[in-house]
Amino acid sequence: MPPWAATPYAGAVRDAVLAHKERRVLPLAATLGGWLALAVAAALEDERPEPGEPGPAPVVLVPVPSRRAGVRARGHDATARMTRAAATRLRPVVGVPVVVAPLLRLRRGVLDQSGLTASARAANLAGSMACDARRVGRLAHRVGRARVVVCDDVVTTGATVREAQRALEAVGVPVVAVAAVAATTLRRKEPSGLSPDPATH
Repeated sequence: MPPWAATPYAGAVRDAVLAHKERRVLPLAATLGGWLALAVAAALEDERPEPGEPGPAPVVLVPVPSRRAGVRARGHDATARMTRAAATRLRPVVGVPVVVAPLLRLRRGVLDQSGLTASARAANLAGSMACDARRVGRLAHRVGRARVVVCDDVVTTGATVREAQRALEAVGVPVVAVAAVAATTLRRKEPSGLSPDPATH
């Protein structure tokens, strides 16, 4: 499925993503989470309950997993932190519970994607993610039916989010949308009731 992104990956947005991820400018998580929340809200705006369902289901945000070596080197999991910030922004807007569920893990041997070509990225990530069945079971017990959205900071070739979607759906977890802060190729729609900047909300 085509990913939703709030803004192009360029200029100040690119600088903010890199500063948050690589230089631990942690206050930027709120700003980036605001952009991610905008993308998630846009992706869900056209979702309608299935016939017979009482209303919109809770939203589950699944961050793409980070390489353990990268998390250790940076001292934090930037994608997970940003996704938690997005959930905080979304809760009062979507009118249903919003939870963050780190359901995915990476196998060993996955390389850093930086500098890889599109074909190399796809090969590097093919079959690289697995879904934790125990966490899925606990989540199902906690929220029941849900709308699952895969979340990332930046979409370039789409290989990462496609692999995340594959891993989730391989264990029976349907993905309704993919959302990111920014993308090199942009699909964007302004949802109602949400601004990207927490200060203006």
